[in-house]
Amino acid sequence: MTFQYKNVYINETATVTGPYEQKGPLGQYFDKGHDELYFGTKTWENAESKLIEESVDILLTKRGCTKFDIDLFISGDLLNQTVASNYAASRLGIPFMGVYNACATSVEGLILGANMVEAKQIQNCICAASSHNNAAEKQFRYPVEYGGPKPKTTTFTTTGCASAYLSSEKSGIRVESATVGTVTDMGIKDAYHMGAVMVPACADTIYHHLMDTKREIGYYDLVLSGDLGVYGENILKDYMKTEYGITLENYDDTATMIFDVESQPVYAGGSGPACAPLVTYSYIFDQMKKKEYKKVLLVATGALMSTTMVNEKMSIPSIAHAISLEVTL
Repeated sequence: MTFQYKNVYINETATVTGPYEQKGPLGQYFDKGHDELYFGTKTWENAESKLIEESVDILLTKRGCTKFDIDLFISGDLLNQTVASNYAASRLGIPFMGVYNACATSVEGLILGANMVEAKQIQNCICAASSHNNAAEKQFRYPVEYGGPKPKTTTFTTTGCASAYLSSEKSGIRVESATVGTVTDMGIKDAYHMGAVMVPACADTIYHHLMDTKREIGYYDLVLSGDLGVYGENILKDYMKTEYGITLENYDDTATMIFDVESQPVYAGGSGPACAPLVTYSYIFDQMKKKEYKKVLLVATGALMSTTMVNEKMSIPSIAHAISLEVTL
């Protein structure tokens, strides 16, 4: 399913990260970076909520408005019942919709917000997505204090929050179209190889986006996936060529961009709901404003797993949503 938009724009963005992201290749592009992981709180979960609040505060400051000027707040994270977003929303006091599609949450939120802005149901909204490495590790695997070894195909959950202000105001980056993906399950059970799990969903969404819009892959200056990692991005290239006859040339993956996988201890690269929007709202938007890229297809990918289902030896389904972003002037 693909939506076309005429009057939806991302007018402003805000990005806040932890120390690993700040010391990575894109550190200079983020609005704010922290040197430690508690951010003045007592738990990892509270730290993630603080990331969300900080990102929204920066966004409001950039826009020169207050929370009372915002019609809707859409946010999601990796924690059970999206508690990081829930607690942040309780303090922000903005009408709230919590969303979850694992690491595809950011684009899911953008699609929901864009649809309501296009339909004139709301004048504006803030869409946010966050993740915290230690909070996610504690929930999905083992607390980091255990020091358990992991295979090289593992991805490293990003710590950060990225938020975007959407409205019909003709400024910033235009949201041109978006494709809602379908859940794909190829029978993969390896919870330490999320790239392999998510590739089929990513490829399926790219293919259907091109079919629905009647475009060739070369229409886009950049196709950006997130977050497949070092191994997943190579699998995607092979899969697209084999299954659909599509060659990905102007392509990159946010998981391999946000960290230096050669020098930082991040295994196969980044992951988490914050990974794709952190890279997109900072470095990619900077390049778009410089007209280095004029048309970008962002495809956020998510592994729809739980520790319960993994322990029960169930396969891991995945999802991918795509959003087409264009320079307006």
